[in-house]
Amino acid sequence: MKPDKVLAMLGLANRAGRIECGGFCTERAVKGGRAACVVMAGDSSENTKNAFRNMCAYYGVPLYFYSSKAELGHALGRESRACAAVTDAGLAEQIRIRLEV
Repeated sequence: MKPDKVLAMLGLANRAGRIECGGFCTERAVKGGRAACVVMAGDSSENTKNAFRNMCAYYGVPLYFYSSKAELGHALGRESRACAAVTDAGLAEQIRIRLEV
């Protein structure tokens, strides 16, 4: 299996303690101004996608849809996760570069 650079960067951010994962923690990070970007699983429900799309647009936080809930959770060392907020600007920039290629 080819290594996935975005998921690897998310795992690195998690090990560095720069990730807030899960819906409630991600929402708290965005509204608290700590989120540099939000990565959401592509197979999340439409209601969840719309809620985070609107919230991230309002607070000016970049939102990216990537991978699946199972793969996102595995990269973060947990079970399935629908979303994660990266709280470190440098790591968020590296993830953004890899997502916008």
